[in-house]
Amino acid sequence: MSAAREQILSGIRKALGRGPLDETGLAPIRQRLQGHSRHIIPARVNLDAEGLVELFISKARGVSATVEAVADMAAVPQAVARYLTQENLPARLVQAPGLADMDWSLAPTIAARSGLAEEPDEVGLTPAVAGVAETGTLLLTSGPETPTTLNFVPPTHIVVLRRDQIVGAYEDAWDRLRVNTLLAGRQPRAANFITGPSRTGDIEQKIQIGVHGPLRLHIVIVEC
Repeated sequence: MSAAREQILSGIRKALGRGPLDETGLAPIRQRLQGHSRHIIPARVNLDAEGLVELFISKARGVSATVEAVADMAAVPQAVARYLTQENLPARLVQAPGLADMDWSLAPTIAARSGLAEEPDEVGLTPAVAGVAETGTLLLTSGPETPTTLNFVPPTHIVVLRRDQIVGAYEDAWDRLRVNTLLAGRQPRAANFITGPSRTGDIEQKIQIGVHGPLRLHIVIVEC
């Protein structure tokens, strides 16, 4: 533990009027953290895999995201090219390093680079950890392979989501994240739940799109 972190925790303990916990005090905390008790699951997600995909697409479109399904990963570059053409957007993008094996020769009009998003970048392409059918929400995590800047800096965000990553409820998405964390051996610095393009009602209580993040959210669902 770093000295700065220990100083912060020491200050919290002092404010609570106690010192460090002994093993007796730590045991119930560890048990609770490892228990992962589940909250109420909406009845609408009690569906088979096909039903969850249909619900996810319906909910995502209901919050102004656009969705296209493709057969496999090889079809993603052409789907991206179609979307950029349809929206009259520049044929260039920055992608997550985790998608480095994307074969852009299948869409030769696209100029793609890998890395962090910067202010001039207009399109970001990322993978997702899960799609939540309950609300049409995407779960994305930060890390060297998936920089968070790609989620929020470019005005257009394109997300690649495998069909088998679509789950029913938020609780299922957290379970998937925990499994990924165990497999990778480390926790992500951040987990972002994204539901549709960025929106706010702060300005005169009128909904404004794209104020705090992307103006467009496009989801490419990969069948296999």
